Amino acid sequence: MSIIRPREIPSRAFSVLTAAGVPPLLARLFAARGVSGPSDLDLSLKALLPPSALTGADEAAQLLADAIESGARMAIVADYDCDGATACAVGVRALRAFGADVHYLVPDRITLGYGLTPPMVELAARLSPEVLITVDNGIASLEGVAAARALGMSTVITDHHLPGATLPEADVIVNPNQPGCGFPSKALAGVGVMFYVMLALRTELRERGAFAAGREPNLADLLDLVALGTVADVVRLDHNNRILVAQGLQRMRANRMQPGIRALFAVARRDAARANTFDLGFALGPRLNAAGRLADMRLGIECLVTDDEDRALALARELDQINGERREIEADMQETARQYLEKFDTNERAGITLFEPDWHPGVVGLVAGRVREKLHRPTIAFAPGQDGELKGSGRSIPGLHLRDALELVARRAPGLVLRFGGHAMAAGLSIREEKLPDFRTAFEETAASLLDPADLQRRIDTDGALESADLTLEAARLLEREVWGQGFPAPVFDNVFRVERQRILKDKHLKLELSLGGARFDAIRFDRAEHAPDTIRAAYRLDINEFRGLSNVQLMLEHLETA
Repeated sequence: MSIIRPREIPSRAFSVLTAAGVPPLLARLFAARGVSGPSDLDLSLKALLPPSALTGADEAAQLLADAIESGARMAIVADYDCDGATACAVGVRALRAFGADVHYLVPDRITLGYGLTPPMVELAARLSPEVLITVDNGIASLEGVAAARALGMSTVITDHHLPGATLPEADVIVNPNQPGCGFPSKALAGVGVMFYVMLALRTELRERGAFAAGREPNLADLLDLVALGTVADVVRLDHNNRILVAQGLQRMRANRMQPGIRALFAVARRDAARANTFDLGFALGPRLNAAGRLADMRLGIECLVTDDEDRALALARELDQINGERREIEADMQETARQYLEKFDTNERAGITLFEPDWHPGVVGLVAGRVREKLHRPTIAFAPGQDGELKGSGRSIPGLHLRDALELVARRAPGLVLRFGGHAMAAGLSIREEKLPDFRTAFEETAASLLDPADLQRRIDTDGALESADLTLEAARLLEREVWGQGFPAPVFDNVFRVERQRILKDKHLKLELSLGGARFDAIRFDRAEHAPDTIRAAYRLDINEFRGLSNVQLMLEHLETA
């Protein structure tokens, strides 16, 4: 059962915004998302928080500037997701522009696992680096940092994940979520943290006179990478992150982007001139992530760091092919999960734990996400790891901070969880295979203790109803160009419609013609093949359907019920 709940629109904020010239539709949406005045809508670079406010950024800049001046070799240790890949690309491109001798490596998801582990340090040592830089990982790498120090390497940790009780003994840690950091934006993605470190490094090099004889690198040229990683990692789009994303989208639309980003738009058949956050999160991001899930993320990073347009396109095509394989694997795993879930009443469970011995460890997070979406329960899916371990990935619902829940499980049952880490809505972990029944029980009990009954009922937050005169192509284009995402959700409206026609497409999608106020609108509901009643209340997004050169407004139905 789902509940449609219109958002409240603070009248004062709405009045302030409309008085400042914001179109009424946008003013209504912005006010409902906490925007109180025009300054919250300033998405120019001058409104960006300064790098000096980020604890450790200046110290990292000094260490890296010293390394560049001495000709020291650097190695970036990346994560194998889109955030890690874009963060690595930002570091490689910026450091090379600054004259650094920099290389990169990324762990294999299956054999080496996540982060700067001692085996990863051994691998990095083959490059003979004097400085190791982590991106999108490292805050929990106590043993890895110790191993690097033992080999004489300096370590710079750039990360955004929540720290544990003990921090690694790195030379410098840059993480807005570390204790004592007063940086106002705690929601920076890994790529955002690395971008800030590069901004601080440029300032340090400028003060040392490094650019006196030549042109200073323009780091704003890297904002397409920052935007992609930020959206793909589903971090909260606070004001600072919206600036980073808006500036990146602006450059994409103006065709000022890396060859790899341009190539990813091409293979995804998306129009970069109309780039939006949906493109980044659902078209480009998954193609990069597929490399880390099924193959080698070096493919994705190479696509982002090469300046050769032909090579970028060839790599993007390879990523597109891998993503197709990922979709097929995921579909099979989802069907297995569906059959598994039919065996018990999920309404009696506050948390769901799934495992199949033939599941792929790179795709279990996606399966957990799909199950979470369907059942509105925090879900963890496991796949076989190495040496008798299971590797799990979880997705949560509002009301349950998943990383904190796993920490509570680990405290209540010492030794049950071998490793864990993550965020409020997503986390990863490892357990022994024989401990799966114990973990399933412990996770369900923990979820039940943390969630209220109301949390287990799906709420569909909407922006209320629209008049038929507002359901226009112009309104859809107006919404399309704004920055929406986690914490600043894309608009969803709800109206009562008359169903004039309906049919099932490809045995899985519901295509409808709806009427409202004398006007008729095309609508579609994906992955639901049940026919609708004659009159419905629907929650929907405004979308643009393009066919044979014609553009029409289309309603994307998120939910429908009998009116």
